Amino acid sequence: MNRRTFIQSLSLAGLAVGAGSLSSRILARAPGANERIRVGVVGFADRARQVLIPAFEKLAAELNCEIVAVSDIWNRRRDEAAAFFREKYGRTVAVYRNNEEMYEKARLDAVIIATADFQHALHCVEAVKAGCDAYVEKPFAETMADARAALKAVRSGDRIVQIGSQRRSGSNYHAAHDYVKSGQFGDIVFAEMSWNVNQPGRWRRPDLVAGLKESDVDWKRFLLNRPEAAWDPRKYVEYRLFWPYSSGIPGQWMCHQIDTVHWFTGLPHPRSVSASGGIYMWKDGRTNFDTMTSVFDYGPLEDPTKGFQVVYTSRFSNSAGGVKEIYYSNGGELNLDTNKVSPNGGLRERYAAPMRMEPNLLEPVSLKGGGPAATDANTGVDSMVLAHMRNWMECLRSRKEPNAPVEAGYQHSIATIMANAAARTGEKVTFDAKRQEVIAGGKVFHL
Repeated sequence: MNRRTFIQSLSLAGLAVGAGSLSSRILARAPGANERIRVGVVGFADRARQVLIPAFEKLAAELNCEIVAVSDIWNRRRDEAAAFFREKYGRTVAVYRNNEEMYEKARLDAVIIATADFQHALHCVEAVKAGCDAYVEKPFAETMADARAALKAVRSGDRIVQIGSQRRSGSNYHAAHDYVKSGQFGDIVFAEMSWNVNQPGRWRRPDLVAGLKESDVDWKRFLLNRPEAAWDPRKYVEYRLFWPYSSGIPGQWMCHQIDTVHWFTGLPHPRSVSASGGIYMWKDGRTNFDTMTSVFDYGPLEDPTKGFQVVYTSRFSNSAGGVKEIYYSNGGELNLDTNKVSPNGGLRERYAAPMRMEPNLLEPVSLKGGGPAATDANTGVDSMVLAHMRNWMECLRSRKEPNAPVEAGYQHSIATIMANAAARTGEKVTFDAKRQEVIAGGKVFHL
């Protein structure tokens, strides 16, 4: 399959799983109870090396799974992958120049996808068309066209796809979900979320950029369906700083926290989003914001009198406030940093009595889950990542739906795309549910 044919196969028109797809030529294997599950890694960068592979390896022997192959379009990463598995785990893995080569030769059952943000959805399409289950890092998609294509491909088959939204495997988040669903919390009236760091080097890799030559990578393959562009080592290595290869703050951080709103409420997307952002501190050539604030309106479309706001803020220039997720009802708050429900801010008697109302104060509750929520901006194999990886690996054999199915990724993509569109256009953004499109200024938001 040459590159032109490969790119054409990823177009929206060609994404249905049909007679011409790779999956029609590869028999999807359902591993038996005693058969070792063969797994490949798509993209060997920091997330795979520091978090996903170590989490997988902690569970591999117990769950009879093995990483046998790695695909990466950068020769340095292929060499590093071979050395990593040899030195850390004492075994050899096959390394491939691209995904087609790996799917053709490696006889895989599943893959872990940890590539550039804008590539996740299209690499998910490739995986399921090759008959593979997939663990797909977030953000699921950075455009609605890519999100729709991947959703369609996954729903057209029977592959197990877990989106890397690990909060859905956190015991404290499950406790919070159950508490909200029980009705004890009352209606959500507001949610406050933030992710603040003071890191001039966040997403920067100057040493790697300085040593990278175009001949070391497959630049055209990296671009996939993005507009043709001249070679730029910064956009290859530091892609999170540049649109349309990443939305930056929305796709990297917001998607984690906004996902809990959909999960806790059952609402599939915001009704509208207003946002603004700027590059106020780190003027290093980036095009993605170093500071951003978004206001989401959530609620049933058929009843605008019901609903609540979510305010999301993030900055790279001052870490005060850190990372937090707090839900508010009329009776108090649910704080996912402290894992406690409290009557803080609830309706007290002195304000209720003059209105001939009863006070409304929540009973204090400590959520089950063992410690504060893992909302640190640093990477690492924490308990939620490990639980999320275990859930996916167990589902590979049981064929049950994982904790973060493809719909979860599709929904967080709608919200983050809306926020990105609002900040970039200055318009109040809505979602056209019939067309499944983000609308900014009366027009469909494109790249």
